[in-house]
Amino acid sequence: MPFGAIDHVRKVFPVAELLTRSNEPVVALDDATFSFDEGELVALLGPSGCGKTTLLRIVAGLIRRSAGSVMIGGHEVHEPLGDYGFVFQAPSLMPWRSVLGNVLFPMEILRRNDKAARRRALELLELVGLAGFLHARPHQLSGGMQQRVALCRALIHAPKLLLMDEPFGALDELTRLEMNDLLLRIRRETGASVLFVTHSISEAVYLSDKVVIFSRRPARVVTEILVRLPEPRSQKVRFTAAFTDAERRASEALGLVPPVAEMEAAQ
Repeated sequence: MPFGAIDHVRKVFPVAELLTRSNEPVVALDDATFSFDEGELVALLGPSGCGKTTLLRIVAGLIRRSAGSVMIGGHEVHEPLGDYGFVFQAPSLMPWRSVLGNVLFPMEILRRNDKAARRRALELLELVGLAGFLHARPHQLSGGMQQRVALCRALIHAPKLLLMDEPFGALDELTRLEMNDLLLRIRRETGASVLFVTHSISEAVYLSDKVVIFSRRPARVVTEILVRLPEPRSQKVRFTAAFTDAERRASEALGLVPPVAEMEAAQ
């Protein structure tokens, strides 16, 4: 059995739930199906607004699907999962709390804010290079540093599943590359499974074991691309033939470039 199985998931938003003048319900997802193993990092790639974020929220149990099933760790998801971390595009840190206080907040909710929790928080902040900023407030940090805090907060309770919704999309390119490497290192050390939404083809290929390509809304899974790159990965892998080939296949699936066979025939 795979660790996660999304099976024929469909999501229709009724008119009453939408801030729109349309009288028609919106089909956000239509027959989304794929699976992933424990410890895998799967990138969800597709056009903007195609339903990738909706799918993440369904997997987390934050919204209900209209049809299909979601199985995580052998259990069907009907309500919010207890064993997952969620990282959004915006860090959404509490401005009145320190870095350490923000990271420990989930443990307060879980009533597990003890010495062991503080020790893990310090270990995570050391891992992401923020050990010297424990008492800083979010407004004193750069965007990349804030996102590191948000990542620590999502990992503080040692979840088996990490859901990430374009977490690096608002960062500059250099910081984004640094965060990519940090995520890969954290994933190696924690063993968490990761579902990672992105609009960047190169980011999807660099990070993932598998890229799941979605069509335009209503989203269907167009194809899955297994990424065969050497581990542990470093930025130099971006200049290899294997990386370029995976990018090309993803671009073809998204309809951005014609298939190689068509290009060769045209020549």
